[in-house]
Formats: sequence, structure tokens, C-alpha cells
Amino acid sequence: MSPDLPSAVASAVATPVDWERQRAFLAVIETGSLSAAARQLGAAQPTVRRRIEDLEAQLGVALFTRSPSGLTPTPLGQELAQHARAMALAAASLARAASAEADAASGAVRITASEVVGLEVLPPILATLREAHPGLVFELALTNRSEDLLRREADIAVRMVRPTQEALVAKRIGNIPLGLHAHRRLLDAWGRPTTLDEAQRLPLIGYESETTLVRALKAMGLDLRLDAFTFRTDSDVAQLAAIRAGLGLGVCQSGLAIRDPMLERVLPEVFNFDLETFVVTHEDLKDVRRVRLVFDALVAGLTAYAKLGNTV
Repeated sequence: MSPDLPSAVASAVATPVDWERQRAFLAVIETGSLSAAARQLGAAQPTVRRRIEDLEAQLGVALFTRSPSGLTPTPLGQELAQHARAMALAAASLARAASAEADAASGAVRITASEVVGLEVLPPILATLREAHPGLVFELALTNRSEDLLRREADIAVRMVRPTQEALVAKRIGNIPLGLHAHRRLLDAWGRPTTLDEAQRLPLIGYESETTLVRALKAMGLDLRLDAFTFRTDSDVAQLAAIRAGLGLGVCQSGLAIRDPMLERVLPEVFNFDLETFVVTHEDLKDVRRVRLVFDALVAGLTAYAKLGNTV
């Protein structure tokens, strides 16, 4: 318990708090309103309101300030939310662990990956695996944030950075190459650039904020101010869709571009940027059969995917 919490709260939470009240509290924190929280929980709005009021009564504090625009957590509510999230993660991890015996080829496995990898690359790999093991259940968190395997936010992560924590087991699958790509229709209209300077005269697809990739491109000599992009989004999936639609020249994984015969790589001998990729799990899970099955399938599938991109 945080030493900064009021003594009344510390005393109150020493008494077991009903988990449904905590779930309601966390749902309102995440959604910002009782109605949205009720939809998330599959409960009636009055039920959610009552659980929040009961929790506030037990703790003896206000967790939210009420306004016409919704509910805003108080500073204390924000601090308590961290504890509620930790309990929610522990409950979800417990449920996955209890979904099957450790030596069973069934049960739930939670995977975290970036948007583009999770939407474009993993589903066929997981579909093939589930054909062989129909008892497997997959949970997929699409985020560019590295979910914390140490806190069991996920069982397996696909990461583009080398993990450093000793408690994690990582398998390097190689480099996933990125390239400049455009729709053939766009290149027929604007011409095929032969230098990076010429490439910058085409409509460009890029980011709303400066990212690691943008900084790397600048280091290559590209003058990439945000106003240079005619289509801007921080979503890799939206950028890929824009490239496919012919909105401009953009960066995408070569293994994805090769699937579309209308996409053409531009300046492959000049523009080369790789994402070092790892499949990671916690050392305590490496011998759980369902986790090992998914881990090995992801390693094999992503290795093949990386090799495909490197053939372009």
C-alpha cells in the first residue's frame, strides 16, 4: 500500500474489497462514463453506479468528480486505479493459467504485437496452428507499446527491440526489412524516382509525430518535416492502407508489399532499414505446452515472413 494514501483508505482496503466493485471502478476509469462502463461490463448502468458508490462508501473517499461531460477520477482515484489494474492483470493471468493443464495443447495464450504485425502477419500463422491444435484460444493485444511480460500483461510478445530483462526468454527471428513502396498507378503518373531527392517530389505518406523511423530517415539525408507529408498518420496500418490505395509513397514492411502485385518498391539499393525482431516469453512459461506451441509457431512463421521480405 502506498504510504501516501490517507490512513482511512489504508484501513478500509485492509478489509477485502468486492472484486465486482473494483471492476466497475476500473471500467469507469478506462471509459470515462457509467454508460460506457456498463456496456464494457455487460451490466446495467444503475448496477455500475451502485458498485462505485459502495466502493466510495467503503473507502470513505470520493473516487470521481461528477460533471455533465462524465466522470473524472480524483488524484486519489488515479492512484488507486494503478492497484486495480494490477489486480485485473493478475486475475486475467490466473484465468489463462487455469484454462488448461500445463502439459495440455489447449487453453488461452495472450500475445502482444504491433498493429501491423498483429493484423497482417500473425492471423495466418495462428490459423495454421489452431488447425493442428483446435483447443488453443488466442488473445491478441494490438499495441506498439511493449506490454510488460514480467507483470504477465501477456504470455508472448513480438518485439522490435531486444529485451534486456533476465527473466525473459527471447528468440531472435532476424530482421524484417522496410522499404519505400508505392502503387504502380501513382508511379506511372509521377514517374519512378532514381534518387532520394526525386522521391521527395512525390506525394509522401508519413507520421503526425516524429518517430524513431523518421529520425533514422533524416539521418539518411531525407528532409522529412511533417509538412512534407501529404498523408499523415501514426498508425502503421493506416499508412499501409494509404500506400495500397495509391495516396503516396510510403514506408512499409517489404514482406507485406510483396503480397500485392500493384505495389512496387522504390530505390531498394538506396533505402534499406531493418527491424530486428524477437519473440519473447517469461521463463516461467517456457515449459507450459500451450505457450511453447504458440511461441514455436510464431518463431517459425515470422522467420519465414522475414526471409520473404528479404527476397525483394
